[in-house]
Amino acid sequence: MTPNPSISLEQWRALVAVVDEGGYASAAESIHKSQSSVTYAVQQIEKLLGVKVFQLKGRKAILTPAGQMLYLRARVLLDEAASLEGAAHRNSVGWEAEITIAVEIVFPTWLLLKCLDRFGSESPHTRIEVIETMIGGAPEALLERRADLALTPRVPPGFTGESLMRLAFVPVASPNHPLFKLGRRATMNDLRKHRQLVVRDTSIKRDKRGTFLEAEQRWTFGDMATSIQAARMGFGFARYPEEKIREEVAAGELKVLPLQGGGDMYGEIYLVLADPEGAGPGIRRLAEILREDVRSESDKPRPGARKMKASSPMGQASHA
Repeated sequence: MTPNPSISLEQWRALVAVVDEGGYASAAESIHKSQSSVTYAVQQIEKLLGVKVFQLKGRKAILTPAGQMLYLRARVLLDEAASLEGAAHRNSVGWEAEITIAVEIVFPTWLLLKCLDRFGSESPHTRIEVIETMIGGAPEALLERRADLALTPRVPPGFTGESLMRLAFVPVASPNHPLFKLGRRATMNDLRKHRQLVVRDTSIKRDKRGTFLEAEQRWTFGDMATSIQAARMGFGFARYPEEKIREEVAAGELKVLPLQGGGDMYGEIYLVLADPEGAGPGIRRLAEILREDVRSESDKPRPGARKMKASSPMGQASHA
């Protein structure tokens, strides 16, 4: 059985205030108590624990070694108490203990982390689980109720998606790839003669038609970073989201392939809430942060890349 503490949080608060404020008078003012009550609180701590908290050095009172230990532990205790009260308050108003977000891997990682950090500063005790998906993985997570919200290129049946961002997908290869030695723009027939690097659909029911070219030579990976590394090493060509490879392009490790008829393709990323009407305040706040930060970052120029484009706030996709 846990023993009842003989010293209250208010007494510990008085001790910490005396040290932080440099004296009893200032401490009393900072915690809105009388000086006599602060003095009495510190005296009670000394009496109950049988230690001296302060000792005189000249005309100045300083912490004893025991007092220094008590001060440091008291600060931790007060911080924990404040944290517990905050968590209880968030729970009372319905803030979720955990939020799961399914994110298409083409969504800029740096932007996702920025949004999660911003949310974390507002709700540090809400745990976040990120499910990284490709093509059909995010819709599947929504349908199976494994995700509270998703950033996905496909809105599954029965859900409504808000168009969040338009991404450019560019064909690239190592600068030393044979496709750059043609002396002209490459055609689809040229591409079919070389190895294509593909990232696997993470859904159980995989759609093998998710690539822009049905090349006979193909390496399929479960991770985009591995695919990009293979392209950098000259093992094939691929089409990647521009945001994912801007550093490699800027460094000259990858080069955009000039294709006959133009090479760029575009895709939409939709923000989908699994249960818009029943979503808790944490889910709604995270969705709001994603909207705000995508719009904000879309106006910032980044070296080596065209300006990212945020979709219209009113853009909707619905599948009933």
